[in-house]
Amino acid sequence: MFEGIVGFIVLLLVIFLVVGIVTGNLFYVVKQQHAVIIERLGRFHRIVGAGFHAKIPFVDRKAATVSLRTMKNGFNIDVKTEDNVTIGLEISAQYHVSYERGNSPQESGVYKSYYMLQQPVAQMRDFITDALRSSIPVYTLDEVFAKKDDIAKDVNATVSEQMDAYGFTLVSTLITKIALPAEVEDSMNQINAAQRTKAAAQDLAEADRIRRVTEAVAEAEAMEKAGEGIANQRKAIAAGIKESLETIQETGVGNSEANQLFMFTQWTEMMGEFAKTGKASTVVLPSDFTQTASMFEQMLAAGQATQDGTEK
Repeated sequence: MFEGIVGFIVLLLVIFLVVGIVTGNLFYVVKQQHAVIIERLGRFHRIVGAGFHAKIPFVDRKAATVSLRTMKNGFNIDVKTEDNVTIGLEISAQYHVSYERGNSPQESGVYKSYYMLQQPVAQMRDFITDALRSSIPVYTLDEVFAKKDDIAKDVNATVSEQMDAYGFTLVSTLITKIALPAEVEDSMNQINAAQRTKAAAQDLAEADRIRRVTEAVAEAEAMEKAGEGIANQRKAIAAGIKESLETIQETGVGNSEANQLFMFTQWTEMMGEFAKTGKASTVVLPSDFTQTASMFEQMLAAGQATQDGTEK
């Protein structure tokens, strides 16, 4: 009798084994970065990781295969800024099932992600949308552009705490694009163009001012140097005249005769120089160079005539 019962049990085991092998309901393989939830008679039984496993046919079943890889979800939302501008945001969220195992399987991220929330991705999207529509209205349009990354980090931190209770880890939340209404975008472009035009005009004016100042400084320095040159030239002429007069006087000639001789020499040099120029101007001078009272005036007249001829 006992042997019959044992034989019957062995027969049942053999039948279960054969049926399990034939139907593929006995052995199974879990891929890398995945976890499988096994239920026994409709109740949670265990979580198995990557590798080769076996289960009891018709008693155990694979309730779900959970991916542990990081996933990405993108969506668009409309929000209003503090200055009442409605903008469109393109959001990209990266997330994965929590790797936490907890003290029991029920505390693990795999268990929570499957049993605690039916549509976790949709719920995460709602959390992010609500967080953005709560935070964006405290910023102006310009501040949204300037603090885009900071806003995304704050939203990510807030939603991460909410999703952690459902077994998900929110890796990052990115604001990938800020879309503006056409009229607002045109206005911003016009403002930027006006600012750039103003800056360019200011730069050109500053450059022109620097050029004018530089030219004025250079002209002043040139005039100063020219004045120094003229002064030095006059000093040299005076020294030469003095030396010439002293040389003439050393020969025993009196002061009056020496002055007349010097002025005669200057007069002949002036006439010779005038003849070399070949200009059309004619200057009539008295032949009596001894009239010293008018000699200087005559020399000035000759010099002015020469200058006028050069300008013509």
